[in-house]
Amino acid sequence: MADLVPCLSIVSILIVIFGFIAFMRYMNYRETLALAERGLTRPETKTGTKGLLRWGILVTALGLALSLGLYFVGFASAQNYPLHLGPWMLGGFVPLFLGLGLILSHFLTQKE
Repeated sequence: MADLVPCLSIVSILIVIFGFIAFMRYMNYRETLALAERGLTRPETKTGTKGLLRWGILVTALGLALSLGLYFVGFASAQNYPLHLGPWMLGGFVPLFLGLGLILSHFLTQKE
């Protein structure tokens, strides 16, 4: 019984989040249909890579902060891991390198 409450709360939170996403997609679909009935088209959005750079900087900063915070966990088991780097550092390295990849992608796909 004690395990049922956390499971139900997590499932209910996920249902609310995904339900909201599904509702927003449905409203977008209905808006597109209403525009099509009037013979209009959806205005085109500007496509650019500025979003990649912004998200890349944000995710890189988050990964760097997590890496710096998690680095000190290694001092408790310093004799087992070189440079105090252990598996716990993945929590910081994954977003760090994902953000660096986004920044690199921004500069590689940038049009002159």
